[in-house]
Amino acid sequence: MKVIVAGNWKMNHGPRETRRFFERFRPVVDPERVRLLLFPPAISLADAKDALGEESPVGLGVQNFHWEPSGALTGEVSAKMASEAGARFALIGHSERRHLFGETDSETALKVVAAKRAGVMPLLCVGETLEQRREGRLEEVVTRQLDAVLCSEAGVHLRKKSTDTGTIILAYEPVWAIGTGQTANPQDAADAHGLLRDRVSATMGSTFAQAVPILYGGSVSPENTGGLLAASDVDGVLVGGASLDPESFARIASAAC
Repeated sequence: MKVIVAGNWKMNHGPRETRRFFERFRPVVDPERVRLLLFPPAISLADAKDALGEESPVGLGVQNFHWEPSGALTGEVSAKMASEAGARFALIGHSERRHLFGETDSETALKVVAAKRAGVMPLLCVGETLEQRREGRLEEVVTRQLDAVLCSEAGVHLRKKSTDTGTIILAYEPVWAIGTGQTANPQDAADAHGLLRDRVSATMGSTFAQAVPILYGGSVSPENTGGLLAASDVDGVLVGGASLDPESFARIASAAC
C-alpha cells in the first residue's frame, strides 16, 4: 500500500495563489511509494488541474459536495460536477463540516453513496473532541461515525465497488489536535487507527479492511510526519495548515519516503 500524503487547503488559496503554489511545489518523492493528494477550494480546482497538467501524479479532490445529483440547491455542487471538473477524491465528514456546518452521520453516508456513483474516491474523516476524549468516549464516537457509513446503503456500495487498491480512504482526526499545534503522539494514533481497522474488519471483512488506507490528521508538520508514519496502522497523513506552503508540504511528502 502506498503512503498517502494529502493536503486540505480549506478556505485558502484562490485561483491566482493556487497557480503560484504549483510554480514552487517541487516534491521529491517516489510515485511508486507515495501518493500525493490535494484538496483546493472548489473555485481553484480548475487552476490546480491546469497548473499540474495531465500527466501529474498529484491527485485532486474537493472539500465538500452535496449528495443530490442536481437540483435547486443554490451554492452547492454535486459529486458528478466535481468529477467532471477533475476531482478524483472528496473529503467527507471533515470535523469542520460536522461541527461548524452541522453535517450529520447520515449525511456522510449519503455523500459516500453519491461519491461512489460519480466515480470519486471518498476520504471519510472521523474523530473525537477534547471533551469526548477526556470522557473516555473515543471508541464510542469514532465507531458511531464509521458505522453510519459501513452499516448503511453506503456500505453496500463500498462492497460492490471494492478493488485490491481499496474503495474508501479513512482519516482519523482528533478534533482537539486540528489547528491547535497539539498532535496525538504516535502511540495515540496507532491505538485509534487499530480500533478503526478492527471495526472495518468486523463489518466488512479482513480483506476489505487491509485494503483501506487510514490517515492521521491533526497539526501534521514536517517535524512530526516521520514519527507518525512509523506508527502501526498509520498509512498516511492529512495535512491542514502545513500544506499551504509549497516548501513545507514538499518536506512532509519527502518525509513519507
